[in-house]
Amino acid sequence: MSSALVTQAVQQHAQVEARTNPVVSAKHRVRTLLARHSLWIALIVLVAVLAVVSEPFRNIANLQNILMQNGIIGIVAMGMLVMMISGGFDLSVGAVGSAVAVLTAFVSTTLGLPAALAAGLALGVILGAVNGFFIAKVGINSFIATFALASIVTGVILVATGGKSVVGRSPELQVFAYGSVAGIPLLFMAFLIFATVTWLILTRTKWGHWIHSAGANAHASYLSGVPVSAVKFAAFVFGGFSVGLGGILLFGQSAIGQPTGAEAWPLSAIAICVIGGTSLSGGVGRVGNVIAAALLLGVVSNGLNQLGISPYWQPAVTGTIILVAVVADRLGTKRQRS
Repeated sequence: MSSALVTQAVQQHAQVEARTNPVVSAKHRVRTLLARHSLWIALIVLVAVLAVVSEPFRNIANLQNILMQNGIIGIVAMGMLVMMISGGFDLSVGAVGSAVAVLTAFVSTTLGLPAALAAGLALGVILGAVNGFFIAKVGINSFIATFALASIVTGVILVATGGKSVVGRSPELQVFAYGSVAGIPLLFMAFLIFATVTWLILTRTKWGHWIHSAGANAHASYLSGVPVSAVKFAAFVFGGFSVGLGGILLFGQSAIGQPTGAEAWPLSAIAICVIGGTSLSGGVGRVGNVIAAALLLGVVSNGLNQLGISPYWQPAVTGTIILVAVVADRLGTKRQRS
């Protein structure tokens, strides 16, 4: 029985019990509410604590900086969310994001910004399709396929650029990257818009239903008529589009395409999704939790800096949070099955 069916059975049992026992009903509603919004609660508590103990943290400019810094990786995490729900993940997002930034920088100086934007998005989609082809059509494990593509793309970038950054021209993108409306950075607004589109796709379209189904149980979905191969292929194309958009915005922040500018993206995006409760085995994931997880990691990183804690501790803290999230996910799955 798939985890989705187990969850459904548990929920139905809880509903029956709640209808027959008012006390159980109230407790069940409270537990469900706390579990559903636990990340947002943790985020609010953490922000409140840091605001009390650190004056620089509660500065409005610093809070805006947190939103701005997490806008790009949040967009990339949305693509990773779709890929993970489908049953895979992408280790090449860093290499592809860097390649998009480099290509966008080069084209912006030769053919102009509109052509550069089109080239960057096209490269992200094409490389996402390459991943999707080898994973969904050929049947190669997503770890092997995306790791191999990451190595290939990184090598090509370094050879093409000689390991040097490419200076581009993007005054319009820079205005967008550092602009704000009513105190909210435009980059963060772009993240929220992209997250809303992702949510609509996952919850309001047949393809979104198929993504969850294929990730939960690919064989059963195939027998039910779901085009599993096409669904997974499209998931990686969507992931490539999100990375292409992220690479363009990364270039827009500095007008420079750096060959290794996005090398931290794979760990960060996967960490955000895992902390947000996205299942490593596929089939489960929520956009709202991923937004909360992106902000939570951003607040943790910024808070450590504001408190004067060495940046060398940040990977250790991130790893600890990931481990706790994975353990909690496993324990929750076991409780549902029991």
